[in-house]
Amino acid sequence: MQCLCVAMNEDIRYYKGRFKVKVLTESRGDWIVEALEPFEDAVYGKKVKVKAGERRFVAPNLLMKKEGLPPPVKEHTYELKMEKKLKKFVDEEEKKGKSASTD
Repeated sequence: MQCLCVAMNEDIRYYKGRFKVKVLTESRGDWIVEALEPFEDAVYGKKVKVKAGERRFVAPNLLMKKEGLPPPVKEHTYELKMEKKLKKFVDEEEKKGKSASTD
């Protein structure tokens, strides 16, 4: 069985869009990367501290070419519903005000 590994040269990616890593080898399955900065990761539900220079196997779908932004904070559903109701109420009052002024 042949290994379909390809050695990469200085390919910088972002693990989970946040942590800078250097891709060392690329294969069909997991890729081997080297951490360029320390970070904390979760492996099998446990927190693991990764040191700079440490090598790891990671799935290629977790590596991004550009640093990603954290997802925006979602407003609470109740607040969104109340905001819609308020806008609807204000629109109705404006319509009433316009129709009263034309009469």
